[in-house]
Amino acid sequence: MTTATPTGPLSGIRVLDLTRVVMGPFATQILADQGADVVMIEAASGDTNRVMGPGPTPQFSGISLNLLRNKRSVALDLKDPDQAITVRTLVEQADVVVATMLPRSLRKLGLDYDSIRELNPEIVYCQAQGWALGSVDEDLPAYDDIIQAAVGVGDMMDRVAGEPSLLPTILADKVCGFAIAQAVTAALFHRARTGQGQHVEVPMVQAMTAFMLAEHGAGAIPEPPTPQGDSPATGYPRVMTPERRPQQTKDGWIQILPYHPGHFLKIFVDVGETQLLDDPRFSSLAEAIKHAHELYPLFRAIVPRRTTAEWLEFCRRESIPAVPMVTLQDMVDGLVLAEHPTAGSYRTIPPTANFSLTPADVRLPAPGIGEHTDEAASLWAGAEVEA
Repeated sequence: MTTATPTGPLSGIRVLDLTRVVMGPFATQILADQGADVVMIEAASGDTNRVMGPGPTPQFSGISLNLLRNKRSVALDLKDPDQAITVRTLVEQADVVVATMLPRSLRKLGLDYDSIRELNPEIVYCQAQGWALGSVDEDLPAYDDIIQAAVGVGDMMDRVAGEPSLLPTILADKVCGFAIAQAVTAALFHRARTGQGQHVEVPMVQAMTAFMLAEHGAGAIPEPPTPQGDSPATGYPRVMTPERRPQQTKDGWIQILPYHPGHFLKIFVDVGETQLLDDPRFSSLAEAIKHAHELYPLFRAIVPRRTTAEWLEFCRRESIPAVPMVTLQDMVDGLVLAEHPTAGSYRTIPPTANFSLTPADVRLPAPGIGEHTDEAASLWAGAEVEA
């Protein structure tokens, strides 16, 4: 058993992880990075994320090497009454349970909130599924593709690209993973003040509705709606245009964001396009946002006149946001190398936040399937937490 000491703000918090695939494991990775002692329950065949894409060994995909870090693995058949006893032992000693199974499955296994609260009244129990508990859809399966389509991503892409599509990232899974982690820490804060545990629910559709409509509710939020010319009332105009994309320079690609009208004017003066200085579309930030679909092409036609380095130098001098376009491989190449005891060298994705007094850390490598099963009953026995 490893005894690496956690340094994060959640040090001493015990989390029983009843999640799978990405959304839940991403949430519990955040909690683990921040010091929580996370014990995950997985089937003897291993969690789905272990085979999501290529990896160095059959047990470890590249995704799982970071997603499962700082956790311990207990492999159990939750339908086996004898093995379920181990789960109940862990529940009795846990501070937090995070579960992403369908509600009917949790009830059938005796792992729903009411059942777990009988074993541990002070538990913080966070339950996440596609749709809200109590709705007719609560037991419908939900994956990222389903939730993206259910919260307007397809419509948004149709309006921008001319055909419904989904964003090429598991947006809903990761956004909801953040929502789960935040909700757990909020409930822990409440428990620290009052001693009360509670049930916390994160319906994916609800979390993603809040995420999508923060800006895209736009003019449809007031009642009656505020029109946007000939465009629908929904959708934030500055980003609802296919013209919002990286620009090609003389020797590469860059992303320059002339956000304020003054940014556009500085660029036009510097490149000699002074005929645009009195254009009413630059008269205010509101006008620039409204006409973004017209202004971005004007600007993009200018960018190829200079190299990426020249534009970066100019933008930094004039305080205009700009960055060279970075590839996914560039990002991976910038990560720190670490050594896994069985999978070898791998790149470590950084924690999501930095704490000045209680730093998050990567202290334990991703465990093998069921690596801690034999010691499961004693993992949290005693007063001291061994992370």
